[in-house]
Amino acid sequence: MDILSDLSFFALVVRRGSLAAAAQEIGITPPAVSKRLAGLEERLRVRLLNRTTRRMSLTPEGEMYLAEGERITADLDSLERKLAGGSVVPQGLLRINATLGFGRRHITPQLSRFALQYPEVEVQLHLSERPANLVEQAFDIGIRFGEQPDARITARKLADNRRFLCASPAYIKQRGVPATPRDLHDHSCIVLRESDETYGSWHFRSGTRQETVKVRGPLSTNDGDGAVAWALDGHGIVLRSEWDVAPYLRSGRLCRILADWSAPPADIYLLFATKAHLQARTRAMVNFMLEAFAEHRSDVKMARPDDELFW
Repeated sequence: MDILSDLSFFALVVRRGSLAAAAQEIGITPPAVSKRLAGLEERLRVRLLNRTTRRMSLTPEGEMYLAEGERITADLDSLERKLAGGSVVPQGLLRINATLGFGRRHITPQLSRFALQYPEVEVQLHLSERPANLVEQAFDIGIRFGEQPDARITARKLADNRRFLCASPAYIKQRGVPATPRDLHDHSCIVLRESDETYGSWHFRSGTRQETVKVRGPLSTNDGDGAVAWALDGHGIVLRSEWDVAPYLRSGRLCRILADWSAPPADIYLLFATKAHLQARTRAMVNFMLEAFAEHRSDVKMARPDDELFW
């Protein structure tokens, strides 16, 4: 009985996401993988994975076995590194999850640079509309807007991300500029249907004053790029992230509205499983990304005027 081998085998199955994919990497047949997994569950006398013909998911016992198993193997790796007196070269598979728009525009180019610097790391980037569960879906790193309230996850701020009210010059010429958040009731607002926020409720703060406005308009969407496109076409006022609208504010195609009022920020975070010892490839990616986006974090740059764009 090779317990460390079983731990590595189970982590591989979870990381690959299917028995067939695990079998392909190991170089054996899917029935052989299924048989070994069944033997492991029989030895432990618990079910580790819920399996159907279409998907599999970790049971609570499986989560514990995976987490503790990774801790044990990480401790062993750390011990061997200390004994060998050397450092581990980042290598192996690294799975990353990010949102569609930000991932496509800002993460993909950085991963291209990372691949040149760390050729022994195999990077898999998965872009999705909804955040993936890092633990259950075996992602090494997640890139999210807002911190995650999960004790198993470590969050490091990647970039500041303010949210701005914007409209096109054509819309402003036709409808005027709201003087206060309450004036938004009389305007066409482009509403983004996302996350679990109350639909159409925009929150603002100016000094000690706070206001929540229920807005509406003829157009709404769950796609941020689509919402910005409608604003550019003059259909209404949009509330979007700074990284999304900064180029249009610089060019003058969009104008900022109610600049004295701020909406809750949507800062961008790197998320990874909380462990005593990170894999070398994960640590390399975290450090690389933090350095790449350093200019977008106010905590590592000189203070800038509130109206200066970060992106």
